[in-house]
Amino acid sequence: MNPELPVAEAPHLWLVRHGETEWARDGRHTGLTDVPLTELGRAEAVAVGRALAGRAFAAVWSSPLSRALETAQISGFADRVETTPDLLEWDYGADEGRTTPEIRAERPGWTIWTQGPRDGETAAEVEARVERVIKRGRALSGDGLVFAHGHVLRILAARWLGLRAADGRLLALSTATVSVLGWERETPVIERWNDPCEVITGGHRR
Repeated sequence: MNPELPVAEAPHLWLVRHGETEWARDGRHTGLTDVPLTELGRAEAVAVGRALAGRAFAAVWSSPLSRALETAQISGFADRVETTPDLLEWDYGADEGRTTPEIRAERPGWTIWTQGPRDGETAAEVEARVERVIKRGRALSGDGLVFAHGHVLRILAARWLGLRAADGRLLALSTATVSVLGWERETPVIERWNDPCEVITGGHRR
């Protein structure tokens, strides 16, 4: 928390998971592979923009991967978004592009949270990255806005609360959702989580 601000004005972190990709839709672990947004994913990014319209942010940060950066750009922050590798998705190593059932056929009972990816990044390494984002966010003189990916954002939220990286497993997070990390007095809390944005396609709302 920025020590120069009263508790009531402490900065919040707004989190946006990127719009739909083919791999996200199909349940494939998408780490550093630069999979683009689908047509629906781009429509979801427009919906994110409507949900955030009129809000002021002291900083806007994004993963450099195109699915997150394009979501930020389409939603109205193209002129000020700053990329940071600290917001890259978990590097899944040899499990990149695979679904959980495929992995469990070889490793029964596997989850990313308990066993981690094969030849990829450890949870501790992801945790170290998000800690840097949290430190930057809490030093702002206003709210921060973050565009990134499912697992890295779940770990970021867990660490905001002072929980372990593995506790991110408790926080389901869908594509094109808005979440807010904030405060109750001096205690870090989740104020809003996994809030979907209304998408309009072909004149229909969904």
